[in-house]
Amino acid sequence: MGKLTDQVAVITGGGRGQGRSHAIALAREGARVAICDIDKQVKTVGYRMNSPGDLSETARIISELGGECLTFNADVRDFSAMENIVSACMSRYGRVDIVVANAGCSAQSPIHQMSETVWRDTVEINLHGAFNIIRAATPHMVARQYGRIVATASTVAQRPIPNSCAYVAAKCGVIGLVKALAVELGQYKITANALCPSVVTTGMAINDTFNRSLRPDLPHPTTDDARAALESMTLLRQAMCDPQDVSEVLMFLVTDPGRLVTGVAVDINPIR
Repeated sequence: MGKLTDQVAVITGGGRGQGRSHAIALAREGARVAICDIDKQVKTVGYRMNSPGDLSETARIISELGGECLTFNADVRDFSAMENIVSACMSRYGRVDIVVANAGCSAQSPIHQMSETVWRDTVEINLHGAFNIIRAATPHMVARQYGRIVATASTVAQRPIPNSCAYVAAKCGVIGLVKALAVELGQYKITANALCPSVVTTGMAINDTFNRSLRPDLPHPTTDDARAALESMTLLRQAMCDPQDVSEVLMFLVTDPGRLVTGVAVDINPIR
C-alpha cells in the first residue's frame, strides 16, 4: 500500500509541467486524482500553455501506473467550474483529502509598459485561481476534520527579479493566503503550505520570452544564455530544478512526515 492509498487529491494545472508531475507522484502513492487545466491559450501569456491532449496524456500515464485519474477542462478563474470538480469527486469518492493549487502563468513586462490585461490575467490565474479551488474544497475538509492544502508560489515572491511585478505580486498573495489558511484551518486538522521553486524546467521557463527577460542585452538569447544567468542567481548555482524536485517536497507536505508542518513557504533551489 502507498502512503496515500484511498485518499483523493485535486490538482489544478495538471495537464503538463509541475501539475502533471504532482499528479503522477500522488498517484504512485495510491491517491485517486482529479486534474484540471485550460485547453486554450491566454493571449497575454508568451509561451504555449496547456493544449488539447495534455490532460489525457497525464491520465494515460497514471492509468499505466495502475492509478485512477479524472480529468476536467476547466479555467481556475471560474469558481463554479472548481465547485463542479470538487462535487464530482465527492459524488464518486465521498471525500477530498488533498488540494494542490498549482495552476499558474507568468508574463514578463516592465511595470511602465504593462497593460491592465497582463496584470489582471496574471493575478487572476495565479492568486484568484488558487482561492477558487481551495474555497470549493475546504467545506468538505472542515466537515471531515482533515485536509492538506498546497499552493504553488515562487521563490521570486520573496526575492523578486526584474520585469515580473504582476507575477511576484500574485505569488506574494499565494504565500499570504496559505499563511492565513494555516491560522484559520488548523483547528480542523487542515494544513496549508506553499511550494516556492525558482525556475523549473517547464514551458513557462523554456521559451524565448523568458530568455529575453533574463538577457535583454542580447538580440536573440537562447536557453543556454538564460541558464548561465540563472546559475549566478541561485544559492546552489543550479540554473533550474526539475518538476520532480518540486514534487518530492509536495509529497513530504501531504504525507504523514509533514503532518505538523503548516503555514510554511518552502524555497526550492532559491535565488539569492
